[in-house]
Amino acid sequence: MKRLRQGVHAQILRRLRAPRLPHHSEPSALGLDAQPLRLLTAGGKTLFSWFVPAPGAAPAPAVVVMHGWGANASLMLPAAAPLHAAGFAVLLMDARCHGASDDEDFTSLPRFAEDIETGLDWLKQQSGVDSARLALMGHSVGAGASLLCAARRADVRAVVSLSAFAHPREVMLRFMAEAHIPYAVLGWYVLRHVQHVIGARFDDFAPLTSMRRIRCPVLLVHGTDDEVVPFDDARRLQAVGLQGTVQRLSVAGGHDPSQAIEEHFPQLIEFLQRSFATAIAPGKPVLQWHGNESNLCKS
Repeated sequence: MKRLRQGVHAQILRRLRAPRLPHHSEPSALGLDAQPLRLLTAGGKTLFSWFVPAPGAAPAPAVVVMHGWGANASLMLPAAAPLHAAGFAVLLMDARCHGASDDEDFTSLPRFAEDIETGLDWLKQQSGVDSARLALMGHSVGAGASLLCAARRADVRAVVSLSAFAHPREVMLRFMAEAHIPYAVLGWYVLRHVQHVIGARFDDFAPLTSMRRIRCPVLLVHGTDDEVVPFDDARRLQAVGLQGTVQRLSVAGGHDPSQAIEEHFPQLIEFLQRSFATAIAPGKPVLQWHGNESNLCKS
């Protein structure tokens, strides 16, 4: 029985393991002068990253950019050029088990968040970075991890969330339905085992939970035709966030917003610039955005 249980556990982790894709491009292809890095993260593992310094000599605001499940830093390169052109330093990271970063027995949203924190800590030590103006941009699981990180740290001044899901349990249920894993027979056990491996309940790190604790401005960007994460997840996340600090930007597109979002990048840049300009000091009133759905939104 013990061997059977171990076999089932190993099979569950294999089925959930993210594919590892090679980098399909480099910053130099976009005319960016990037420094390749190896950053030490939790468990003694190293993360491959590209650091694109801001133009100019003065300490500049910086953005950590994190990809989604089964992706890598090269797939987030379309965000690097406009951020750099706007005067930001950019750190594009491969999470553990992704791209050129070290492997692990498993990865998860909380581990993505640990890797993002590694990037933030490294940026704060760089002379060309203004440590009081740090922001996060993440896609899918990377977006959920960015929200979790912002809920934990007071030094995150803004988050741009691309296609974040509301709750990992719902993602798992959709995955099991597509894999024809019946919940009543095996699905409930899969959910319990995954939480045991991660070492936390889904409720503890769900974006819905994180949003309730975040005090910095958040921009939720979501495709109206997202076939992976329902567009309604963005509405639910906005509804539980601190009133006046959360905006939603609807874009025409699916789960990968890279093409659809290109025309909206000036609005993302404006959001970050305004957030940095009104960075919230401890004990000060939070930045107030007017209206339930921001004027950045486009239905």
